[in-house]
Amino acid sequence: MADAVTSQKLIDTDRKLVYKFTNISDGSGEASVAKIDVSGLNTNDAGTACSRVVLTQIWYDIGGFRVAIEWNASTNVVALVLGGSAAVGVSSGHYDFREWGGITNNAGSGINGDVDLTTHGHTAHDHYTIVAEFRKSY
Repeated sequence: MADAVTSQKLIDTDRKLVYKFTNISDGSGEASVAKIDVSGLNTNDAGTACSRVVLTQIWYDIGGFRVAIEWNASTNVVALVLGGSAAVGVSSGHYDFREWGGITNNAGSGINGDVDLTTHGHTAHDHYTIVAEFRKSY
């Protein structure tokens, strides 16, 4: 059996991208699972393909484990870790990074602009709901 996960694209405009991710874990977790493939996003008005995204805001509700948002590369780079430990229980909140430009993709060798998620400390029935807003780069 595997974790029950969903990825839903809510908005994909010229500049803005919003995704909702969910997971109800069976205890197996996720390891660098691709959640956003930038090559599949809408192009801008000039027909240019998106090459990267910048994390501008994130809303989350996480129960039991931690979730790492990662920039995909030969060796993924962690952009942000959400949640607490199993002892903490549920962790929820909102981060707004727009005032200073957002969290940029600083992955090195092998960067492709994609966004992955990894869960840490997962056990059966842990869960997350994450809504992430990004600014698209071309």
